[in-house]
Amino acid sequence: MNIQVSPSPIPNSNAVSLTSMLDRDDYLTGLLDQVTATKTEGWLQELRQSAANWVRHSVIPTTREEEWRFTDLSSLRKVQFNVETRNFASVASVEFDILLEAANSRLVFVNGVFAPELSAVSDLPSGIVVSNLAGLSGVEQQAVQQYLAQAEGAQEVFTALNTAGITDAAVVWVKKNVVVETPIHLVFISGETATISQPRCLVVAESGSQVTLVEEYTNRRGAESAENGVYLTNAVTEVWVGDNAEVSHTRVEWEGAEAFHIGKTAIAQARDSRYTCHAITLGAKLSRHNLEILQTGEQTQTTLNGLTIISGKQLSDTHSAIALNYPHGTSDQLHKCIVGDRAHAVFNGKVFVPKPAQLTNASQLNRNLLLSSKARVDTKPQLEITADNVKCAHGATVSQLEDDEIFYLQSRGIDENDARKLLINAFAAEVINKIPVPSLREILLNTVNNLKSLTNE
Repeated sequence: MNIQVSPSPIPNSNAVSLTSMLDRDDYLTGLLDQVTATKTEGWLQELRQSAANWVRHSVIPTTREEEWRFTDLSSLRKVQFNVETRNFASVASVEFDILLEAANSRLVFVNGVFAPELSAVSDLPSGIVVSNLAGLSGVEQQAVQQYLAQAEGAQEVFTALNTAGITDAAVVWVKKNVVVETPIHLVFISGETATISQPRCLVVAESGSQVTLVEEYTNRRGAESAENGVYLTNAVTEVWVGDNAEVSHTRVEWEGAEAFHIGKTAIAQARDSRYTCHAITLGAKLSRHNLEILQTGEQTQTTLNGLTIISGKQLSDTHSAIALNYPHGTSDQLHKCIVGDRAHAVFNGKVFVPKPAQLTNASQLNRNLLLSSKARVDTKPQLEITADNVKCAHGATVSQLEDDEIFYLQSRGIDENDARKLLINAFAAEVINKIPVPSLREILLNTVNNLKSLTNE
């Protein structure tokens, strides 16, 4: 696999606030003490210790920082989270959707702990490794060392906190020229009240390989259950796409209604590689997804499709950054938000095109649908271009359901709520229908159709 270290990383990807020992963040230190209580050995412990040293001199971001000015984490600081290992007594009652296409290609983690009795990896071809970190052979673990926690942005405070607490991880490794037809389903289940879980995922697609990945974050009781408790998921996924490799990646977040979800997805794309991400955000009281793509070779193709659907008092923040450092790269990004009640959606998308990245073709569009007068969206698509021979465009729209469209449907015998559902479903379907796993598409379309909070019912 040929993945080069780029001389032009994603700007500010490592930016965190540093403090003196006298002014350190006691709340963050308390979280760190929780996640580092369990020790490991060898290279993994050294990796964790290095990250922990960084966290001890960092602070949790506040709204005074530009990258977090719309996302207030003060409510997070009011909760004292504890690390809860898997509750073995309740594993049998855990429910999640088993995708028909991935019925035997699934890894499940409960409260951050691998659950072999819920996992199934019997339907995999030769040339692919799907395992938790602890289940790898010694040779495989040596190979993992070259990639785990090596992506750009490793010193961002929540990413470093995750690294400091690594005891296990989901690992998907596709060997050179292996084409995997079966989707790989990674399920991370949380939900214990006042707990913090830190899922970690590493995906390596060697040169010429192809793989489809579904990454799911869910609550064992369901996103709309009244029994949901307050908990924190701090997830990190690293994806390394080798020369001429292809990764299709669907990320679904439908945590509990009172949960906090902070996620990082870091992708490195080598020459002639193709990466597609479908990021679906439905759950959590407060969610933040940092999506960072680093081009490390020429002629890459990057496609990002995002859909956020929130209501009540939910806050969902998506920050993406695409660093196109080499010539002939293409990127196409569409992010859509459906915002109801008093919910608040945030989108900040950056595309960096420095001078070496000539003949780049990049487009970015954020479309937002507000379903109430008190719904809010803050959007900031950005292009930073110094190359002079490129084709780049960006834009954002904010709209509401049109009265004349609803009236037209009513004139055809459809009541107002059903008319609103049809229009909302059509808006969402543009993204959902691009997901390459049919059973997941059906689940998501049904979920959107049954969200009563998006209608007047």
